[in-house]
Amino acid sequence: MTSKPPLPPFTEESAKQKVRMADDAWNSRDPDRVVQVYTEDTLWRNRAEFPKGRTEVHGFLTRKWAREIDYRLIKELWAYTDNRIAVRFAYEWRDDSGQWYRSYGNENWEFNEFGLMQRRFASINDLPIKESERLFHWPIGRRPDDHPGLSDLGL
Repeated sequence: MTSKPPLPPFTEESAKQKVRMADDAWNSRDPDRVVQVYTEDTLWRNRAEFPKGRTEVHGFLTRKWAREIDYRLIKELWAYTDNRIAVRFAYEWRDDSGQWYRSYGNENWEFNEFGLMQRRFASINDLPIKESERLFHWPIGRRPDDHPGLSDLGL
């Protein structure tokens, strides 16, 4: 089986590295890339959707990023244990009518011994914002290392 380091059991440093790697992957908005860090039989809860397995997750992500235009995400480590990581996040996006949103949430992740995520449970709330209220300003893709994180932005 393919391994996706860092592997559990997590330390604070390795958990932060895993979170940043997820931040980078999701900001790519590439479902083919993102699904590779999940087990074949991964179980998810994302709002009211419950994708099971990489194929369903791929379809979910494809629909998500078609709907959430100009998506930019910041994830931050909240807590960790042996094979689990809790993350808080916010992302900004607009719909096809031009309405901007900031979506806030929490994720609970569980990994197998190979560092693949086998469970992902996300709770998310959307806040309509004006374009002038946006805080995430970088070119589409990876968040620059010097861009403020959630805590730095007061989120």
